[in-house]
Amino acid sequence: MLVECYDERGAEVYEIIIKQIFQDLVLSSSVDDLKAYVNPDDPVFVLAIKMRKTSNAIKFEDVANLIYDKQNDVTRILIDNENYLPHILKELWKQFSREEIYQPNRYQLEIGGDHTDLKTIIVDDPHSNLQRRIYDAIFRILPEGFKIIKDLSTENIVTVVATDELIKDAWIEKANEFIDELNKGM
Repeated sequence: MLVECYDERGAEVYEIIIKQIFQDLVLSSSVDDLKAYVNPDDPVFVLAIKMRKTSNAIKFEDVANLIYDKQNDVTRILIDNENYLPHILKELWKQFSREEIYQPNRYQLEIGGDHTDLKTIIVDDPHSNLQRRIYDAIFRILPEGFKIIKDLSTENIVTVVATDELIKDAWIEKANEFIDELNKGM
């Protein structure tokens, strides 16, 4: 972790803040590296966080079997991994009302009609979940009042430039330097 600031004490304080927020949100083990630039004289905060690799997205077919019963015109979803049941229900509730989903037991769901096409729908995406948690941390870290934010994130590096003024090109360049350095592992 590197916090750049002309004020050495200010850099130390921000490093403590960042570590505390990461600890509170249990993010330390999910992040490879972090670079921050703070300049109170030129009100700017640049933060780039390299995420660790996550497991692949989980689809319906990875955690459940979908079987269409033509005779009764119902799709049965047999849950293989109960840990994903809340994710499965969340995705189903996006497409169907709760009344349309019958749950005779904790390992089975039924929906009227042929819905075997659901098998390719993503029920859990660890990468997106981690990214969302990192954005949560960033918005806790950013100084109060820095409402002008430019997101420069890439696939595995979440990067933002925040200020309370117009964003300067030099700050964007600084953020892009951080992205390059994190990509190279510096």
